Amino acid sequence: MPAPLPAFLPEVVRGLQAVPGVLGVALGGSHATGTATPHSDVDLSVAYDGTLDLDALGALCRALDDTHEAQPSPVGGWGPWVDGGAWLTIQGARVDVIYRDLPRVRQSVHDALAGRVALHAQTGHPHGIHAHHYAAELACCVLLSDPDGQLVALQRQVATYPPALSAAMQSHYRWMKGFWLDAAAKGLKKGDRHYARGCTYAAVHALAEELCARHGVWLLNEKGALTRAAALPGAPHDLEARAEAALRALDLPVLHALLAAPEGA
Repeated sequence: MPAPLPAFLPEVVRGLQAVPGVLGVALGGSHATGTATPHSDVDLSVAYDGTLDLDALGALCRALDDTHEAQPSPVGGWGPWVDGGAWLTIQGARVDVIYRDLPRVRQSVHDALAGRVALHAQTGHPHGIHAHHYAAELACCVLLSDPDGQLVALQRQVATYPPALSAAMQSHYRWMKGFWLDAAAKGLKKGDRHYARGCTYAAVHALAEELCARHGVWLLNEKGALTRAAALPGAPHDLEARAEAALRALDLPVLHALLAAPEGA
């Protein structure tokens, strides 16, 4: 059973919504997807449109935080795709406040519906972040405050995984599996196991992306991606355990067989 949400959450949402520039608040991460544990952070996204009153947000964060020292980052301070936010501890619970620029969310939804695949580097994401990442977040989140209805209107557009994105993602990642394993083989021939490990990780993650796209399953990030893909119909038998063993051993023949296996094999 997923971990319950903290009782203080409504108060936090009301406070965030009152910050000038905030257009809405959404619950994301494991609490939104029903996979939270008692140790999971509470992820709260705040939507804004270009401007956000960081002084007001800072005052709220310090008032809520157990240490009264929490400080929000500048907009964009955590990188172009994570954007920014604040880390709080409220009554002993970790709460992450994350900024989301609404025009960029709209563009992400547009990209997803059009089947555009683009990958961007971002600290904390070893594979990277797709241009449709915000659309995936929106599809999976729980809207907690949306006074003008802008977020729910966008969310409805991605309530179903877009067919164009499914086709594009499968095409994009299908060929990558073999490409990365061939690159790993070249690295091993030169004794470069560090490079080879990176290539084999990329190959296995490509399979996870392909499987999830085939079944219309949003991947929010790399965490838990292989577990989620392994549970899908048609995934290779015992995918997660077999892949992890082969990755540890850098066993390219096993990885080739696993990534090329027919459905369910």
